[in-house]
Amino acid sequence: MASTRDLDRRAHLLAAGDDVEAAGEHFRQAAQAGALHELLGADFAVPGIPARDAVQWVYDNGMVNTRNGRAIYDQLMAGPKDERCPLCGYGVVRTLDHYLPKKMFPALCVDPLNLVPACTDCNHAKGEKLPTQAETTPLHPYLDRIDNDSWLDARVAGTEPVWLEFYVNPPPMWDSLLIDRTRHHFVLFDLAERFSVQANRTLSSVRQLLTTTFAVGGAGLVRDYLTGEASTRLAYRPNGWEGVAYRTLARDDAFCGGSFL
Repeated sequence: MASTRDLDRRAHLLAAGDDVEAAGEHFRQAAQAGALHELLGADFAVPGIPARDAVQWVYDNGMVNTRNGRAIYDQLMAGPKDERCPLCGYGVVRTLDHYLPKKMFPALCVDPLNLVPACTDCNHAKGEKLPTQAETTPLHPYLDRIDNDSWLDARVAGTEPVWLEFYVNPPPMWDSLLIDRTRHHFVLFDLAERFSVQANRTLSSVRQLLTTTFAVGGAGLVRDYLTGEASTRLAYRPNGWEGVAYRTLARDDAFCGGSFL
């Protein structure tokens, strides 16, 4: 707002300050109550400013394209470790996704809780979709910290070529709502397909090593190698597709016995 030279525009923005702050509080209360799906865009308009103008003035002109605003933008972008997209767990952060779409919820267009670093694929997959019920509310990386539990699993679904199928395998202490939300998130961001593609590329890259290992020490040595790779990767990321892929292959007797040859 400090960069706004248009006095009329500045007056509108100043007048809307309390309402925008109240909208942010409303958003946080709904998030804590697990009721984000109940929020209505009409309650998050900026008084006196059309939605398109509010987004342009506040987000585009005020945050993305100003030095001070950009510093905050970049700080949010830099949040995820190793620039890893928190929505899929492997893409590179390229943008800030509005958890609730900025065109429908303009009062939240620069609210940090509504700005989630994301890769291009996840940003595109989510688009402007809104949750319609609690079970179809995507996981929010700031609020739903599920990676302390092991929930990602895979199975060998094909052998010619070897193909891994990833799926959500929730721990027994999860409630049904968290399970439904995690499965919805998994489908929304097409994680089964994306993880499988990555895993099979990795498998192709180590096939020569596996072939040599099998020739030297048979199934036992192949399993030892896969188990070691799985242990290293899962210690770093318990639900990373790489670790899960190695673990799955290490547990598969046919694969360790040479089905990859």
